[in-house]
Amino acid sequence: MKIQIRYKRLHLRWIFVFGLFWLVLGIIAITNNFENYLNYGYLIVALLYFGIYFFKSKKQYLTFENNVITLNKLIPKKINLADLKQLKKNGKDYILKSDIEVLYIKTRLIDKNSRKDLNTILKNWKAN
Repeated sequence: MKIQIRYKRLHLRWIFVFGLFWLVLGIIAITNNFENYLNYGYLIVALLYFGIYFFKSKKQYLTFENNVITLNKLIPKKINLADLKQLKKNGKDYILKSDIEVLYIKTRLIDKNSRKDLNTILKNWKAN
């Protein structure tokens, strides 16, 4: 069974808004001074923000599948629940430690409904 812990919509929207901001800034800079090649940097930054937005929208924050927790980043981090040695709550965030890997889960980035799923999964692990 695959469970996705989703980002907050507001987090994803802000990334998209920043992408739009850099795109508009780039278009204005290029139309005012076409010969300055540094102005194309604004468009590159906009493309990077849109790329981050689409990646995060598709992959989401965390994935639970076959007792493996995956933190979805460009280079994903994985911890098998069977290898999990320590689960620590630091304020609202979680720190999951195994012998090899340490996973930091920032709950402020997680959607409210997904946060309930995450808490349920981690409580079930604690009970075992």
